[in-house]
Amino acid sequence: MISAVIPAYNEEETIADILERTKKFVDEIIVVDDASSDRTSLIARNLATKVIKNNKNLGQLRSLKRGFTFASGEIIVNLDADGEHNPEDIPKLIKPILENKANLVLGKRETVFIRPSERLIDYLVKLKTGIFYDSGTGFRALRRDLALRLKLEGLCVCGILVLEALKLGARITQ
Repeated sequence: MISAVIPAYNEEETIADILERTKKFVDEIIVVDDASSDRTSLIARNLATKVIKNNKNLGQLRSLKRGFTFASGEIIVNLDADGEHNPEDIPKLIKPILENKANLVLGKRETVFIRPSERLIDYLVKLKTGIFYDSGTGFRALRRDLALRLKLEGLCVCGILVLEALKLGARITQ
């Protein structure tokens, strides 16, 4: 079973399209609405398997962690609700996990701009692994057992997920 965990904050303009396109490739969709002030939750309720609404804004990391605990799939795909990632790429994203070549797969952003903090973490990950990853991407797939062991503390993803996964001995690919 494959689950999608999609954190969302004020994404009423894009959430329906993302959910419609994502449901073709996964068995369940968990939307974690991070205290949106718009109609994100209302729209998501009609299309997602489950919608979890945070009472206050917890940030992306803690929203991801909440979503991971509700996901029942052995593989969890994570993508942003803003349309930055193409759900049609999910089969390619999960392939290394299905082939037992990795337990964390990172998608690659097409954007040219990567924040300096993310570049620093990417460099640190490269020092550890010898491979340059886009560790700040919001498009990733991971095994459920790894997802549940991640602490995910802090305010932004910015590579924290990758660094924690490395510490836990994850096999990572992009």
